[in-house]
Amino acid sequence: MAAVAKLERTRGGGESELLEMIRRRSMRLGKFTLASGRESDLYLNLKPTMMDPRGAHLCAKALLDRVPPGSDYVGGLEMGAVPVIAALAALSDIEGRPVRTFFVRKSAKDHGTREVVEGLAAGESLAGKKVLMIDDVATTGGSVVKAIEAARAAGATVEDALVIVDRQEGGAENLAALGVRLASVFVGDDFR
Repeated sequence: MAAVAKLERTRGGGESELLEMIRRRSMRLGKFTLASGRESDLYLNLKPTMMDPRGAHLCAKALLDRVPPGSDYVGGLEMGAVPVIAALAALSDIEGRPVRTFFVRKSAKDHGTREVVEGLAAGESLAGKKVLMIDDVATTGGSVVKAIEAARAAGATVEDALVIVDRQEGGAENLAALGVRLASVFVGDDFR
């Protein structure tokens, strides 16, 4: 299995627009500590892009176009993946390519069903299902790994992950060690 899935580098009008929107709304320069604990002079907080009506559409479209054939579900870890997987679900229905989604909580709720995997109806299960894991940004891939572990614990098969931006700082290699290919819409070099 290749460590990194080859990324198509062709940019349609929508992806060029998305790249510029991320630069304008979601990119900051300075000194930042990332979720991975690493220090960086580049910070990408994609929520301002994903929560913008046009940005939500562009992110969902870019990801939907990369969902591997045969995927039963698309999921991701709260909070980074939730806005974009919700937009992806809606757009997939509009485009006649329905994709079912779910998200993984960082910890089980202390009330109700106490589920870690959310979004499945009673009687639905990830057992035996092919799942694509999505996140907004990957640095070391830690958030994606947490989501993969929860989905696999629920019986899912996870061989692919997809992010809007792969910062190219070890995420692909860490996921490859788990037998998961990482693909992305953009890479860190697109923002330097």
